[in-house]
Amino acid sequence: MSKLPLKKCVFLFTELAGYIVACMKDLAATGLVEVHVVRWPVNAVAPFKFSLEGENLHFYERASFSDEQLLKFVNDINPDIIFCSGWIDKGYMAVCKSYRNKTKTVLTIDNPWRNTLKQNLASFVGPLYLHKYYSHCWVPGSPQRKFARKLGFKDENIREGVYSCDFKLYHQLFETYHKSKEKAFPKRIIFVGRYTKLKGVKELWEAFIRFHQEQPNEWELWCLGKGDMDTDFPNHPKIKNFGFVQPEEMAKFISETGVFILPSHYEHWGVVVHEYAAAGFPLICTTSTGAATTFLEEGKNGFFHDPCSTESLVAVLKKIDRLSPAELLKMGDASAAIAERITPAKWSSTVLEFINN
Repeated sequence: MSKLPLKKCVFLFTELAGYIVACMKDLAATGLVEVHVVRWPVNAVAPFKFSLEGENLHFYERASFSDEQLLKFVNDINPDIIFCSGWIDKGYMAVCKSYRNKTKTVLTIDNPWRNTLKQNLASFVGPLYLHKYYSHCWVPGSPQRKFARKLGFKDENIREGVYSCDFKLYHQLFETYHKSKEKAFPKRIIFVGRYTKLKGVKELWEAFIRFHQEQPNEWELWCLGKGDMDTDFPNHPKIKNFGFVQPEEMAKFISETGVFILPSHYEHWGVVVHEYAAAGFPLICTTSTGAATTFLEEGKNGFFHDPCSTESLVAVLKKIDRLSPAELLKMGDASAAIAERITPAKWSSTVLEFINN
């Protein structure tokens, strides 16, 4: 019996990251889809390196095409579906407009509804404008679904789960280091992200220093990243700066730390929260972190704190300090279970659902 021809899927993407590559590899590995990805260059602030090799998986540089050449390139592929990252690239939008009445064109966004003036304007213009380009919308979670509805997409044309961490990688690390953490839980909190005001690192550093002043303890803070606040990094014996770390080097840090923190003032989503949930870490996040709405349950696998509040963060750090190693391990186990809500396999299933439904 001859095989059915592969469905052809085009992703018009902005900046790739390892987690989205893992999802695309999973999709190609189904043997049902030929995946074509046009992508922007990697962000210099987070210069991730990852393998782009895989059967039925093809990557192309956006800079290699003019807008006209891009449309011709997509025409030559003749895709069964197109996914487009946002509406920032006019060439991408032109492709979607050309295909809008031929096949499904899926807008992917991670903006949650915040009721800002700009978003209210978008909710007025979107229903009149965006339907010319996109038939469906794919978002990370419920806060973004609300915005998609405001933009004029019907609920039946919206799907959640557009972001997944490389679940297999991080869950394996959870299983690998669980026993060693049972023997001696590492009293180290890890932050992974850019050193910028928006990520809340100023409040994090201030809160951690106050935490030690008000309640002397054994905890350390390990920071992995870089950014425009590099020169503001505090000189404190319990706060360590490891700079930017590639994903393949992360295992060492996961094995030697115990609690994950992301104190962002505001975070559209934050896949790193999902990564450290899958790795079995208790989580500390602000109430304005998108991914925490899916992966953090207050008191079960971590704690929320108020954004931009050093005082609120100090209070949470004191809560962590009062927990026993057994209680912290139980929280980590809960995180690992909650992390299974979104995986690359479920991501791939959603793509196939878009194609076939």
